[in-house]
Amino acid sequence: MNNLFLAITWNIDPVLFDFGFIKIHYYSLMWILAFVMGWYLMKKMLETDRVDLKILDPLFLYAFLGVIIGARLGELFYNFDTYQGMPIGQALIEVFLPVQRNPNASSFFGLLQGYEFSGFRGLASHGATLGFLLASYLFNRKYLKRNLFWLLDRVAITVPLGGAAIRVGNFINSEIVGKPSDLPWAVKFVQQSAGYGDNLIARHPAQLYEAICYVIIFFIIWHIYRKTDKKYHQGYIFGLFFVLLWCVRFFVEFFKEDQGDEFVAQALNIGLNNGQILSIPFIIVGVIVMMTSKNRIYKD
Repeated sequence: MNNLFLAITWNIDPVLFDFGFIKIHYYSLMWILAFVMGWYLMKKMLETDRVDLKILDPLFLYAFLGVIIGARLGELFYNFDTYQGMPIGQALIEVFLPVQRNPNASSFFGLLQGYEFSGFRGLASHGATLGFLLASYLFNRKYLKRNLFWLLDRVAITVPLGGAAIRVGNFINSEIVGKPSDLPWAVKFVQQSAGYGDNLIARHPAQLYEAICYVIIFFIIWHIYRKTDKKYHQGYIFGLFFVLLWCVRFFVEFFKEDQGDEFVAQALNIGLNNGQILSIPFIIVGVIVMMTSKNRIYKD
């Protein structure tokens, strides 16, 4: 199966800068890029829709906190055993802060003795989605006071490019790797986790499959927002985004190695992995929201 001559060897150190007390990972930079692109796109849409730009900064803050907190909590679906054996205090610190326990570390900026900055290495997209939906609800209730789907339609447009950037970060990190493959673009992830097995086996670059699909989704829903009247059907763009994104996630999972403990998949035992099982409810929600959007029409 493994084509030794055509496979691409990927051996990039995931740490871009190492200052001793702090390490800057490519993955972290991809998250920053995701939010920067989202901020810019949201600004353009608010200007187009003649909405006061003063809401942009608090929206960014709500989105950031909702995504990060939700993503970290969602990671428990994949690596619950990692935190289960920890003292509760250490578990809470490592779930919600970008640090890891290291007895040899002097302190983390003088605050956390025995911890070092590591960046967030595990961020689950399903948890990030739920966290963001809750943050959007709270933001809308306090600042915007519109139909929530008006906001979600526009925010949905910002997500695919950010998701693509994050999947590129996963590729650089040699994580969420694909299953073995003999295709000419298969990749040997030399620095992959030992949990995936032999690092000299060429694999599907599943992270890039997903990233490319997300870019395509962006252009589809951006075109709908700019060139059609569907943006007046509150929830249509958001529903379509949910259907497309989570269908992509469902099918790309067939090319991925299982992630973490997969205890949801093991409990249900229906031949699907965690990512696929957790995607199904989002697809159903997307279909329902999309189909009912004709009942929520508004005009500027």
